[in-house]
Amino acid sequence: MDRKRLVGRSRSVTLADVARLAGVSEITVSRILRHKGPVAEPTRERVMAAVREVGYVPNRLAGGLASSGSKLVGVIVPSLTNIVFPEVLRGVHAALHGTGIEAVVGISNYDMVTEEHLVASLLAWQPEAMMIAGFDHTDTARAMLEASGVRIAELMDIDSRPIDVAVGLSHRRAGFDTGRHLLGLGYRRFAYIGHDWTADRRARLRYDGLVGALGEVGVALVDECRFDGPSSTLVGRDLLAKLLARTHDIEVVVFSNDDMATGGVFHCLGAGIRPKVDLAIFGFNGLDIGQALPTRLSTVRSNRFLIGKTATERLLVRRDRPDEPEIIDTSYEIVVGATA
Repeated sequence: MDRKRLVGRSRSVTLADVARLAGVSEITVSRILRHKGPVAEPTRERVMAAVREVGYVPNRLAGGLASSGSKLVGVIVPSLTNIVFPEVLRGVHAALHGTGIEAVVGISNYDMVTEEHLVASLLAWQPEAMMIAGFDHTDTARAMLEASGVRIAELMDIDSRPIDVAVGLSHRRAGFDTGRHLLGLGYRRFAYIGHDWTADRRARLRYDGLVGALGEVGVALVDECRFDGPSSTLVGRDLLAKLLARTHDIEVVVFSNDDMATGGVFHCLGAGIRPKVDLAIFGFNGLDIGQALPTRLSTVRSNRFLIGKTATERLLVRRDRPDEPEIIDTSYEIVVGATA
């Protein structure tokens, strides 16, 4: 028995599956998982390896409650300080209103190991469905999600093959369209300012799309700066100051998101640089703060509320996982603004 034979089954992975793979009894597996009684360490290691391989998650609703389900939907997002994800959650709650199903939210802080623990914890309650931001998971988390049998929505991104359904936008295409838009406005000397690509794969995809669009017409980035950490307004401000101190004659700076770009606008205002006139600034996300600036930020607006609402509705309309993964494109809009 291996995980590939289990993935796609209508039933969840069971204790018996783990026992067969490990070559022990179900009672032994149960004792190890409940930390009850002495067990030889090689046996414990073999059982835990089997648990990880097949993605087994203990059922916390075992018994009478299991048949009625938990009436919960698990949602894992990387942050609540980034306004993007609370807007997704608003969409989730709007779709759940009146259904009798409640959302249980976990925060991974952009850490895949933390996400793995949250996946195990939430799946143990036998949720109606699971929603999780992005495609990047540990092997163990992916095994649990694939083997769970519940509906799974991966949110925000559609640039990879999903476990079940993906709802979001193509970040690579958004970056490409950003480049094409700015090239169409006549800009040729581009710079880029961004944040950590390890934690934010979607920012890297937008960068790749931007570079691809520029390359089609023989244009390359004049300079680029990245911060090895999360995005923020302060980081965007400081990185633009650093970039302009070492590189001159830049026409437009594309930022990884609106937080960073807003900081760039603040630097311009403090340094007497006129946005668009002296230096064009472009962001991503379409946040309210960017549109509330004295000079409205030019950016790409993603449909965060729609992503959460659409994903929830899609998962609840059909409870069994389809044979083939599905991708739902919620698209995006280029906001012309006044900074580019």
